[in-house]
Amino acid sequence: MTERIVSFVMSGGVGSRLWPLSREDNPKQFHDLSGDGSMLAKTLRRLTARPEGETPIFLIAAERHADRVHADLAGLDLAGGGQLFEPTGRNTAAAVALATLRTLSEFGDSLVLVVPSDHEISTPRQFWQSVEAGTEAARSGRLVVFGIKPTQPETGYGYIEVAAESGGTFDVSRFVEKPDIETAQSYLKAGNFYWNTGIFLFRAVAMRDAFIAFQPDIWLATEAAYRAATSDLSGLYMPLELYAAIPSNSIDYAIMERAKDIAMVPAGFRWNDLGSWQSLLDVGPADDRGNVIIGDVVAIDCENSYIRSDGRLLSAIGMKDIAIVSTSDATFVAPVSHSQHVKKIVEQLEKSGRLETRFTPAHDRVIESGAWRRRVHHWLFQETLPLWSTSGVDERHGGFHEALGLDASPLMKPKRMRTMARQVYAFAVARARGWDGPADRLISHGIAFMAGKGRTDKGGWVRTLNVDGSVADATEDAYDHSCVLLALAHAHMSGNPDALRLGEETFAFLDAHLEDSRMTGFLETSDGKGERRSNPHMHLLEAFLAWHQATGERAHLRRAARIIDLFRSHFFDPESWTLGEYFDAEWKPSAGEKGSWTEPGHHFEWASLLVDFAGRSGQAELSGFARKLYASATANGLNRATGLAYGAVSRQGLPLDLISRSWPQAEAVKAAIALDGSGGPDLKPEIEARVGRLFRWHIDPAPLGLWIDRIDERGRSLASDVPASIFYHLVCALTQYLDSTADPKA
Repeated sequence: MTERIVSFVMSGGVGSRLWPLSREDNPKQFHDLSGDGSMLAKTLRRLTARPEGETPIFLIAAERHADRVHADLAGLDLAGGGQLFEPTGRNTAAAVALATLRTLSEFGDSLVLVVPSDHEISTPRQFWQSVEAGTEAARSGRLVVFGIKPTQPETGYGYIEVAAESGGTFDVSRFVEKPDIETAQSYLKAGNFYWNTGIFLFRAVAMRDAFIAFQPDIWLATEAAYRAATSDLSGLYMPLELYAAIPSNSIDYAIMERAKDIAMVPAGFRWNDLGSWQSLLDVGPADDRGNVIIGDVVAIDCENSYIRSDGRLLSAIGMKDIAIVSTSDATFVAPVSHSQHVKKIVEQLEKSGRLETRFTPAHDRVIESGAWRRRVHHWLFQETLPLWSTSGVDERHGGFHEALGLDASPLMKPKRMRTMARQVYAFAVARARGWDGPADRLISHGIAFMAGKGRTDKGGWVRTLNVDGSVADATEDAYDHSCVLLALAHAHMSGNPDALRLGEETFAFLDAHLEDSRMTGFLETSDGKGERRSNPHMHLLEAFLAWHQATGERAHLRRAARIIDLFRSHFFDPESWTLGEYFDAEWKPSAGEKGSWTEPGHHFEWASLLVDFAGRSGQAELSGFARKLYASATANGLNRATGLAYGAVSRQGLPLDLISRSWPQAEAVKAAIALDGSGGPDLKPEIEARVGRLFRWHIDPAPLGLWIDRIDERGRSLASDVPASIFYHLVCALTQYLDSTADPKA
């Protein structure tokens, strides 16, 4: 009886050598590069075509690509296999360890075949003939690799040097990394070097023993993540914090270069890893002058060139041995012989915070800009504002209710000054966007309560009031003062007669009691105690920019510039592109976990404010910082199961707070809108997707006019009430969305 082979497809790579076509969100395995479907689908079909013998097929893929994976799996029989999703990439050693663990737990000491998802192989029959030729060596306990006899001195592949041959199987002497051209020529001449296909065959116990001998830390960490995994019909999911703890290494470095008695089978199939534009030129359908032409292209007098347009018309004259690849937002041009070096372009783009390496505005994936306008407008103006302008207002004691229940009934909680101010701000913003409700009355109502009940003897504002308006906490907090200033600026723009005077009094208090005497930002409270935080400074920056908008006075811009200086010198980490939250008195990161604590939601807020300040001040380079903050938040701060921002992650990208609240999702919308007009890629599809996630998880499941504020890592609601402090985030983000998608002709 033919022995069972458990097959695993590794589909976690990014394929940056095929940029700008291949991106982080849409890597090369999901592209149809040579006809007959995506590379992943072709790989899976190849594995299902084993002539004889049981072949369960598993796919190891990035969790963020789950939707794409399920689309490619449609209609395929995996023969008892399934999907294993990595919450973050940990290189091929972790993937092979995972494959080994899955096999041992479900099929015992079976043969395991591990293949990449993005290689071009001639025919399934030839592929399986080669695999079967290696089963005897694998069955005996040897690790088996598959090599291709070189046909030219290729510098883009790793090599395998072989020694003695027995029965069609060679002993491996060593593995060699990608060589320079002179070395590759010597390998070709020597005759005992093969290209390394990255395909492996082994007994599960043999690979387990190799990991325990050479990389026990990788094995034990992968085992811990696998044991803690959860499964549903869509696949197996591992906890991010455990999987991220696995040391990142390739299977070649971790195991194959250390193990003894490795066998190599010469592959009997044509093979190409499609890892460069040269390789696509080699396998593509060429015209009579050796050109591969794809898309809307006009090429005259061109030879041996790869010319591809995935968007508008591309024309070329007299090109020879050139790769030209154009997408809707980027174009790559290089001699075909240099196309391996595209990674240098990708590295440069990532260093400068460009988003073109991460997002794909391909025409077949674009969501129509403004697709959510009708739903957003209705929710804001027909559901939410009517509810919060009535049920959210405390007509008896003054001010606004701190929270509503999920039945829209007021909850008798102490009233924070920041919440009172934010409600005033939200109604002022709604008024400016055309809301025909009683905005002026509500603004006056809120300011009267705040000023009548919440002032301190020194001219500041208290932190918290009881429901009846008596003072509960008289602390003068910088965060609260930033919210008061923001509200007063917008109230002034709305025509409130008291806002300007109150704003001037608040600025006087700020300068006298909250400004650091060393001129390094602002104190947390007027008594000068407590850790220093970046967050109150961010909200003060927001308030200063609002007052500049309200009055046009450059003094407010100078105040904002001092916050920007702190951002540059202390808050922002240029290595990780992250923003610190907690600091000591000298603006050094706090000790312990607090020092590495970052919040994706604050990254989004800062990104919007940096773009705003850049536009007002002319400091255009700040948009680069904004892109970096957005990029790090979306790369490391999102729950891959829901697409929502976590509460907090470490500077290294490990989740510290798994809860997804509603406000960071609103701020992500604002950040994408701001960056869309700052000289980077077209983020309109990203904007629509972020609005969609906000409604999918936070708004649509809630009663009319309310929202689910807290969601756990699996997408389940944790909300017991609806905090009013979130109202201003939603109103501001969604009115900006309506503004950004408005028809300019309307």
